[in-house]
Amino acid sequence: MVAKKRHSLRKILSGIVAAIAAAPDRTSERAVSTAKASVVAEWPLPPSATLGSSLRLKGIEREIRARLPWAVRKFAKADTGRIVLRMLKTEADAFQAASETISRTLAGIETLAVLPREAEDILTISARERHKWLKDGRLKSIGTRTVKMRGRSKAVTFHVFDPRHIEDILDRDLASAWREEDVREASENRRRGAGKAALTRAGKRERKSRNAGNSRKDDAPRLEGWDSFEAEGLLR
Repeated sequence: MVAKKRHSLRKILSGIVAAIAAAPDRTSERAVSTAKASVVAEWPLPPSATLGSSLRLKGIEREIRARLPWAVRKFAKADTGRIVLRMLKTEADAFQAASETISRTLAGIETLAVLPREAEDILTISARERHKWLKDGRLKSIGTRTVKMRGRSKAVTFHVFDPRHIEDILDRDLASAWREEDVREASENRRRGAGKAALTRAGKRERKSRNAGNSRKDDAPRLEGWDSFEAEGLLR
């Protein structure tokens, strides 16, 4: 009887030990949860900064990332209408430093120069139109930038633009007006070219006709003794 009670007691104790071993480690779970928890900061981007362009938004993201430490850059992202910084709670110091840098950068983001591809996207124009309008002064440059492109052996220099100038062109729809001017100019140039070509052809025909007439006169038969008669000057 005593042996049976001892056996039952051992079974109960074994079950308790097994239950304790199988129970989850709440302390460990809380540590993992804390390590994975993140802190987030957001900054609004006004329409005057992006000018409605996704390329301009990516350009602002590149500008912000370029001012952050290499290890932190991937945590800063540009979203529609905002900049988001998301980092782990365990990186609180780096998060604070990055937040201050982003705040300083965004303070003057509306004056960030517009790159060529961004200008084309904002104004919905082609690269050919951008080059033409830049050359004739309708599109005004505020300077040039030289960068070393990945995969290229030589640096590339390009013009950049004032965002307020690009915004003015967009608001007044000047790109459409300039495009119509170019069409009229091209038509006028074709008309003038056709007129010049017609005059050139007419001049060639006239010279050819005159040369043919002179050739016929030179080829006419001369009378016998005419050379002596002409030499005496009787017709002068």
